[in-house]
Amino acid sequence: MSDPSPPARIDIIEKRTVFQGYFRIDSYTLRHGLFEGGWSGTMQREVFERGHAAALLPYNPVRREFVMCEQFRVGAYAAGMDPWQLEVVAGIIEEGESPDAVVRRETEEEAGRSVLDLWPVQRYLASPGGTSETVYLYLGRVSSEGAGGFFGLPDENEHIRVKVIAEDDLRRMTDAGELTNAATLILAQWFFLNRDCIRADWKGE
Repeated sequence: MSDPSPPARIDIIEKRTVFQGYFRIDSYTLRHGLFEGGWSGTMQREVFERGHAAALLPYNPVRREFVMCEQFRVGAYAAGMDPWQLEVVAGIIEEGESPDAVVRRETEEEAGRSVLDLWPVQRYLASPGGTSETVYLYLGRVSSEGAGGFFGLPDENEHIRVKVIAEDDLRRMTDAGELTNAATLILAQWFFLNRDCIRADWKGE
């Protein structure tokens, strides 16, 4: 016997904005259909609204190197983890902007590199129990020669150190659990699962 389809019925009783600052929080009073029929109880849930993001792992297939960013993250600090996170390039998608335009712009702003080719990877929900945010993921072909230094927009209080990471080093960090933010970890794992076809397509063998 096949599994039943997820219930399609969602009853929004009330929706209101309870906080509006740099980000927004909406409060929902709702109920939803049950797999076995009928309705759930009425519940209240808050949703953190921060928009949607796009992220890119910059890769040089000839030198087999990644260009990555290290910067302060207050959420990591609040979680009791290392606040200086090694990350891929990422940015918020502004109104009227496409995800691929965002990663091209952010790669120049955050890493000082131009994207030569884009490889779309995945779109995922950052934390669907509490936020609507989705993240579009890409692999980007870049030149890593001469990469490094400090980047970011001072008026946005960005202070980013660019680092060149060898393939073997990123694999070791991935296997050792040293990558602690989702977009970077997902992209690193995806890369190592698909490395052979990436190198063949981008003539990086």
